Amino acid sequence: MFQLDDKFLEEIGLHELPEEQKKPFLQHIYDELELRVGTKLSDGMSDAQLEEFESIIDRKDDIVTSWLEKYVPDYRNDKGFTQLQTATGLAIEDPGLRAEYAATKWLEVNRPDYRQVVSQVLEELKQEVISSRDVILGNQPV
Repeated sequence: MFQLDDKFLEEIGLHELPEEQKKPFLQHIYDELELRVGTKLSDGMSDAQLEEFESIIDRKDDIVTSWLEKYVPDYRNDKGFTQLQTATGLAIEDPGLRAEYAATKWLEVNRPDYRQVVSQVLEELKQEVISSRDVILGNQPV
């Protein structure tokens, strides 16, 4: 899993970015990554699949619950669920925790290549930022 943090900024050559600009810049990268990954992942999906995933992302508890019952009825004992629960510190019955887990599992079932897609899109985004580094830092006119 990747982290959008100071180490990421260093990796793309933007560790010199003023402190007050780091958080907004990282949020922009996250938003752009989310948009691009979502666009790529939705290619080839049916409307029903997109609706179902959107309902899970929107944390519609009835959809999350029924999806988990159908595909991962013993999810509480799944290593991934346990790791997510530990990482977030949320209660085991927290609806947000279940929705987060269901979204990940949904992608594993419907787009088993999603990790590669995220990795590829992140790498493309990194290269775009690196090629624009001087402009971003103000070292070169636009």
